[in-house]
Amino acid sequence: MTKEELLNNIDKIHTTDMGIIRIQKNLRLNNIDVVEYLKEKIMDNSCYIYKKGKNWYCEIENIIITINSYSYTIITAHIK
Repeated sequence: MTKEELLNNIDKIHTTDMGIIRIQKNLRLNNIDVVEYLKEKIMDNSCYIYKKGKNWYCEIENIIITINSYSYTIITAHIK
């Protein structure tokens, strides 16, 4: 699997209501569209993307984003 697979399916990336709350807390974000914010991070050329097991991991700046590779659900995002 290559990172192009994830990038080609960027429009499928989403999260749950609980995921939004968790990510906002972890990244200290307020009043922001969490999914769009993370999509922009993922599409950044400096984002390191790799697949391990059933998840994609995207590392950029000091953030690690975890995405389920089957459903494209953002599981979590947190600061390293």
